[in-house]
Amino acid sequence: MTGEDVRTRACNDRAFAKARRGLSWHAFVSLNQTLLRTAAPLIDPHRWHGLRVVAADGSRLRVSTRRGADLDADHYAFALYLPGAELTLHAALGPADACERQMLFEALDQTAHDDLLVLDRGLIGNTIAAAITQRKRHFCMRVDASGYTCVREFLNSGNTEAIVDLNPPQHADRIDYELQDQPTRVRLIRGLTPGGSVRVLMTSLLDSKRHPAGTFGDLYHRRWRIEEAFKRIKHRLRLEAVSGFTHLALQQDFSAKILADNLHTLLASAHETTRGQDAAPVQSRPNRTYAFDALRPILGGCLLAVSSCIAKLDRTLEIIVRTRCRIQTGRSYPRTAKNKPHAHSNYKLQC
Repeated sequence: MTGEDVRTRACNDRAFAKARRGLSWHAFVSLNQTLLRTAAPLIDPHRWHGLRVVAADGSRLRVSTRRGADLDADHYAFALYLPGAELTLHAALGPADACERQMLFEALDQTAHDDLLVLDRGLIGNTIAAAITQRKRHFCMRVDASGYTCVREFLNSGNTEAIVDLNPPQHADRIDYELQDQPTRVRLIRGLTPGGSVRVLMTSLLDSKRHPAGTFGDLYHRRWRIEEAFKRIKHRLRLEAVSGFTHLALQQDFSAKILADNLHTLLASAHETTRGQDAAPVQSRPNRTYAFDALRPILGGCLLAVSSCIAKLDRTLEIIVRTRCRIQTGRSYPRTAKNKPHAHSNYKLQC
C-alpha cells in the first residue's frame, strides 16, 4: 500500500504512564544480579591477591521534575562498583538528606566474605571499621589526622606502617547496628600521592608479607573508577533526566540505566585487541561514549529478540572493538578550578 495512509497502533504518554505502574523496579535489580552471576568468569581475573575489589561511593542527583509533582528534585545515589570489570554490583537511591554511611551499612549484605571494600574519606569512622570487620569483610580506606588520634600519632612517628587498635563503637551505635563491644585492629600505611603529599591508608589486612605496604597505593587508586562510572551514567545515560514525575518512574529509570550500563560494558569488552600474534598486548579500554551511541538503537531490540537488531549486533561489536582507546600509563591532565561553562543536565535539550 505504497503512497497510502496506513493505520498503526501506538502508545501515547498517558497509556505509557498507566502501564508502567504495574512494572516493579525490582525486576531490573533481579536482572542485574542474574547478569553479574553470568559474568562471574569475566570478573574473577580482576581480583587483587585473591580478593574481589569493591569500590563504594555516593553521588547527589538533581532529577528533572516540576512544581507540584510527587517526585522530589534532590536525591542521593549510592553504589558498590567492581573497578576491574567496570560493573556495578549494587545501586540504591535515597532522599537528599540520606547518610552515605547508613547506605553503606545497608549494602554490606550485598558483599561476599572475599570482598575488599575500597572507601574514601567520607566513609571513615570506628563504627564503619567495626561493622565491616565483624561481618568478616576486609576494607581499605583513606584517613587523616583530624578524625583519629592514632593517625596523628602515626604521622608524627615517621613510620611506614603500624598496627593499632581503634576504640569500640559507641553504645548507641552498637545497639543500632548490632555490633560487639570490642576494639578493631587495623593497619596504617603511609604513602605518597602522585602530587607528592602524604597519604595514610587504613586497612583490615594485617599481614605485611602477604599484602606489602607498597601495593596499597595502586589498590586505592582503583577507587577512582566509581567516580568515572557515576559521571558516565549521569551524563551519557542521562540519569537525571527522568521519564516520569513519580518516585516509581525514578526507581525504574535508575535501575534500568544501571543494568544498561553493565550490558554496555560486557558487550563493549567482548574482545581484546593486540598488536599481533608475536607482540605484547596493547592495553586499551572501550570508547564508552561511542559504544553507547552505537548500541543504543539496537540494545532494546536485542533484549526483545528482534531479528533485525540481533543481525546488526555482530557488526556493531566489530566497530566498537576497532575504536578502543589506548591506555597510556602515567598520563594525566590536571584541571584548573573554575565554574562549569555549561548548564545543569536537567536544563539541556533532551533528544
